[in-house]
Amino acid sequence: MPKEISAGAVIFRRDGEIKYLLLRYESGHWDFPRGAIELGEKEEETVRREANEETGITDLIFLPSFREKIFWFYKKEGKTIYKEAIFYLAETKTEGVKLSDEHIDFKWLPYAEAMEQITFQNGKKVLEKANEFLLKL
Repeated sequence: MPKEISAGAVIFRRDGEIKYLLLRYESGHWDFPRGAIELGEKEEETVRREANEETGITDLIFLPSFREKIFWFYKKEGKTIYKEAIFYLAETKTEGVKLSDEHIDFKWLPYAEAMEQITFQNGKKVLEKANEFLLKL
């Protein structure tokens, strides 16, 4: 079975409260920035590259020891593809976002609103784990 692996980040900033960055993809779903790991790239390098390409954010500070992996299956050209996404937790001071043409909108949202906005259940689980991690700090 064909396999695709991507890496991304739950990006947050502190603005009186913690707010999470969500992107609206062209297909209409809301999720975190992520993209395919390129040959020879480490996961964190992919996260930095994708965050820059998709949002213009370059000042990510990774929180050590947070790494969540999710997976799902989808159909492409009649074949079932196994898709894996690895998420890190990263803080930014940047508020302004410069969207790539892969996305049509973005929002900085507090936890409860972000949970409502995220389209897929596995994305909600990643946010829940990230938020729990931050609350323990």
